[in-house]
Amino acid sequence: MRLPRVSGKRVIKALERAGFSVARQKGSHVIMIRNINGRKHGVVVPKHKELDIGTLAEIIRQSKLGKKKFVKLLG
Repeated sequence: MRLPRVSGKRVIKALERAGFSVARQKGSHVIMIRNINGRKHGVVVPKHKELDIGTLAEIIRQSKLGKKKFVKLLG
């Protein structure tokens, strides 16, 4: 499955739909967290106009959502 070209803002909105919330921001990087089984789980999203495919793939891997579910969350 090919990943779409998306912006950091769109990725943040998709992760929010999956239960993540913005914890803090440092520069152009947004740190998002979600509690899974009582443990905090974090993902860093660069707030760029267009993310590289490798960066997006790593965000999906860190979020533990899977490509299909993540693409569905993008809307």
